[in-house]
Amino acid sequence: MTAADLVAVADVARAERFSVALVEQPYHVAGRRSPAPAPRLDEAWIAVVDHLREGELADLPLIVGGRSAGARVACRTAAETDAVAVLCLAFPLHPPGRPEKSRQAELDAVQLPVLVVQGTADPFGMPSAGPRHTLVKVPGNHSLKGGLDEVAAAVRDWLPGVVGSGAVEAAGPTA
Repeated sequence: MTAADLVAVADVARAERFSVALVEQPYHVAGRRSPAPAPRLDEAWIAVVDHLREGELADLPLIVGGRSAGARVACRTAAETDAVAVLCLAFPLHPPGRPEKSRQAELDAVQLPVLVVQGTADPFGMPSAGPRHTLVKVPGNHSLKGGLDEVAAAVRDWLPGVVGSGAVEAAGPTA
């Protein structure tokens, strides 16, 4: 949750009067290096979103998001969480050097507005833009550290268009 791109996006969202909940992936909390299987990650994320919606943020529009594996989780669970949009930082299109293992379908399946912010030199590949998702290429690799100003600007420009004006809830980005 301390990744430079997550911090930059959270700062932008707060400056635009969004509420932000940063969520640590369960495998990180447990001290593991590799994620649990996708269904378990998705289940944990949905439980967190359900918990957030039970409180004072219950009636606000929800933007889900994440970085890397968290971006995939946000895409896969967007419909079930009743999100209004999805923010993907460094979406891992495929494992490095394995373009035949594309995850483009996960991104394309989202029926909501999606912003994908991707480093131009990301070894996990460059997703394609689509009818519902916008792709913003920024300098750098998978960490997005080389283009933090561009990451912040892309999110700042995108947020108002997906929710209108006023303060709203933004869950994520997750790591």
